[in-house]
Amino acid sequence: MTDAVLEQTHAPDPELCSIEAEHPENPVEQFLRTERVPHIWCPGCGIGTTVNAFARAVISSGLDTRKIAVVSGIGCSGRVAGYVSFDSFHTTHGRAIPFATGLKLANPELTVVVYSGDGDLAAIGGNHLIHAARRNLDLKVICVNNLVYAMTGGQSAPTTPESANTSTSPYGTFEPNMNLPKLLDAAGAVYIARWTTYHVKQLERSMGELLHKRGFGFIEVVAQCPTLYQRRNQMGDGLEAVKFYKEYSRINNKANWDELEMDKEGQIVVGKFVDREREEYLTTLRNFYQAKLGSRYLPPRFRDGVLA
Repeated sequence: MTDAVLEQTHAPDPELCSIEAEHPENPVEQFLRTERVPHIWCPGCGIGTTVNAFARAVISSGLDTRKIAVVSGIGCSGRVAGYVSFDSFHTTHGRAIPFATGLKLANPELTVVVYSGDGDLAAIGGNHLIHAARRNLDLKVICVNNLVYAMTGGQSAPTTPESANTSTSPYGTFEPNMNLPKLLDAAGAVYIARWTTYHVKQLERSMGELLHKRGFGFIEVVAQCPTLYQRRNQMGDGLEAVKFYKEYSRINNKANWDELEMDKEGQIVVGKFVDREREEYLTTLRNFYQAKLGSRYLPPRFRDGVLA
């Protein structure tokens, strides 16, 4: 073959080169503040996977996105509020639920989503988590559980499995960890599910159900922290974590609560564990005072959906 033929065969077509490659449209982008990319999350972090599932759940929900509010606390997962394009609020440490409570009571028409991590929701904000479930406030809580306090340096958290290595337990954690689904069931939550970042379609489906569920709903997402949990415990990178979730997870919607305990290298039971009906807080409050005060009761008045 001559040099001329080689040149003709391998030279790029000038017309094709002049056509700019179009950016494929991603339906999730409409719910993201793309101007804030790149985000702060580490390579392999599982939080982005949960946000993708949440955005897709919103798309399929049919809800008015102008009436969705996202409230986050402090921590890696707490940064979600800054990356989604809904009305969103980045609150103080452990206080996402109290803030969301005020938001919902003042504007009942809103779908209020609390999106934060295990350290923010179950540790510093644990009291608020329990009592919001007890009252059955109409809040949708998504807890990204990466098993440590990640943003502050990988310290041991209430969800850290026994024997796991953290920056504050270099010889292994000896304290028992919290079983969040069991705790929330005892507190009275009407919807409880747990998935991992491997179970993206199940997570998306559960988030869709959560958005339409009236009352206090809770989804725990077991997510990888390759920088501060996987690395310290010789569990590989983010991809290895997802492979671990695939191999060691088992779906059991009817599991006993004690089966949901998590240890460092044991099986992770996932599924939808609770889906029941209970009168939500605002309805209970209004019915109570109506019964007690009769004609003297003045129900709250709203203008354009907001407490007047």
